[in-house]
Formats: sequence, structure tokens, C-alpha cells
Amino acid sequence: MKRAIAVRILGLVVLCLWLLPTLALAAPTRRVTSFQSQVVTEGRQTFLRIEIGMNGPIKDYEVKGDGILNPNRLTIDFEKAEKGDVRSEIPLDRKFAKTLRFQEMGKKLRVTIGMQVPASERNYRVYTLEKDRRAGKPHRLVIELYGEGGRRGHVAGLKGRTIVVDPGHGGSDTGAVGVGGLREKDITLEVAGKVRDILENSGVKVVMTREDDRDVYGPTATDSQELQARVDYGNFTPNVDVFLSIHCNAFTSESSNGTETYYYPKTWLDSLLAQNLQEAMIEHGDRRDRGIHEARFYVCRHSTMPAALVELAFITNYVEGNLLADEDFQDEMAQGIAEGLANYFAASGT
Repeated sequence: MKRAIAVRILGLVVLCLWLLPTLALAAPTRRVTSFQSQVVTEGRQTFLRIEIGMNGPIKDYEVKGDGILNPNRLTIDFEKAEKGDVRSEIPLDRKFAKTLRFQEMGKKLRVTIGMQVPASERNYRVYTLEKDRRAGKPHRLVIELYGEGGRRGHVAGLKGRTIVVDPGHGGSDTGAVGVGGLREKDITLEVAGKVRDILENSGVKVVMTREDDRDVYGPTATDSQELQARVDYGNFTPNVDVFLSIHCNAFTSESSNGTETYYYPKTWLDSLLAQNLQEAMIEHGDRRDRGIHEARFYVCRHSTMPAALVELAFITNYVEGNLLADEDFQDEMAQGIAEGLANYFAASGT
């Protein structure tokens, strides 16, 4: 009798041990640990930033902002997650949105933001931040909601694309120096960041060759090593549609002015890309149209996908140098670049 009971207990122990991995996989792997929202002003942009803290890395989530039945809702779904101890419904600054609601749906956690207008008409950005031990902050999902006058635009026809954005120069290479000591590497980084924001807000996966003031390969690199390091971002990232390099023009004559775009004719798509970028930048920047030109620029020639190098304006021209330093002009050129990319995809049928 005792032997039979012992065998049964042993069997139950073995069964529990066998089920433990399955139960661990089935259980929620993450939970919300904190919530914060605040109105932020950066430069000329004011927006609502929402930070949802979680107890683990945030990877598998889905953003939906174009629903037909509930167009005024932005929803974010997390797999294998739970609400934790935060409130189920949280009021937000009504200039940007009404409320944020947490809802557990089986093994899924849904975050719903209610707005006064359709989410498809509201500029927003969703991204993640890793745990910051020094600042005492957990892994976070960040939602940025921009007002009706928000400068982070949205361009139709780009969703699902992958684009490499290359801010020219950087680090030990200042690029051209123009009016008042204005440095090309600083302007290209500013405009590239604005292009990135518009593209990401339009559903694009953006790969930046640099996101700060640094050499991509390293400060001791040769020119070809530095340029190849930039090209590698495109050639070694899966499914890249376009490589775009952003620059400012310069010349010994201060009277030189205008916008132009360069390409290397690997295929007919390269010139089509350059043409669409040029036309949209001229429309938005309202500068002299210097056209598109073939050139053997390294990043265009060695990129395996369609590539173009844009020259926004002349940093050595007094008027255009001041424009390049102006945030409104930067915004316009960034919007033009994004629209030029969308026009290219529409025209190419790719």
C-alpha cells in the first residue's frame, strides 16, 4: 500500500516537472510596471510622450492606427503580457488624446488610446527604449502623439518599406564649412533625423548609418573604408529598398546656389529615384532646380539597391546657408525627401 502511494507521488512529481517548461511558456512573460505621460517641447515641436515600463525587453507588439470601426483609437497589442498594478484607465492631456486604457485579453495585453480625431490623421510615433540602470528606468514602450500642427508628417505609400538614410560626413570629417562656421555634418544629421521621423511615422523601417556625430567606420579609416562602412548598412540589411545619402553643396563662389541630386546608373531605377527626389525637394524647398546628374559617388555606385545622393542647398551661399540652419527649411526638405521616396515607389511599381 505504502509502495503504491509512493509510486503515485513520484509520478505526480515527474508530471509536474515535465509540465513546468510548458507552464512557463504559457504564462505571461512581461507585465507593466510603470506608466508616465508628459507634454514635451523639443525645438519647435510640442507633443505628448507616454512611457509604459515593463519588467522585460519589449519585442513582440503590434500597432494599429487605421481601424474602420473605431478610427479614433490607436491600439497596441502585446503578446504574453499582463497589466500589473497600473490603473485600467488613465486620463491624458486632452490637447492630444482623451484616455489610455489597459485591457487584458487572455494572454494578450491591449493598450488603447482614445483620440478626438481618427488616428490615421494624427501624427504619432511608437518605439522602444532599453532598460537604463543609471537613470533607474525599466524597459519602455514610448508613444509620442503630436498635435494637429505637429511637424512629424505622414506620407502615404511608404508603409512596409526599408530605407537606409545616410547623414553625410560626421565625426572627424566636418564636410563643407559655410556661413558663420556652419558645418555640413551637423546639417545633414539634423535633416536625416527629420527624414527618419517622417518615414517611421509612415510605416517605414529606417536604418541610419549614424545617429550622432561620429565616424561610421572609425576616425582612422581611409575614405574608402568610411564610405564602404556606410554602404554595408544597406548591402547587409535584408530587403532594403533604397539607399539615400544626404549632403549640403559647396563651392568657391558664394553665388552658387540651388538643389541637385546625384545617382549612378546601375539600373533605370537609380535615375527614377533621383528624379522623384529632386522634384519633391524643389517643390518644398523652392530653390533653384539644378537637376539630376550621373556621378561615380562611392555610396551610389557600390550600393546593391537603387541609391541617390541629395545636395540640399549650398552651405557656402549666404542665403542658402542661413536656410540650411533654419528648422522650417529643414522640415520642408525632409518632407520633400519623404514624398519623393513615395513618388518613386509609385512610379517604379516595385
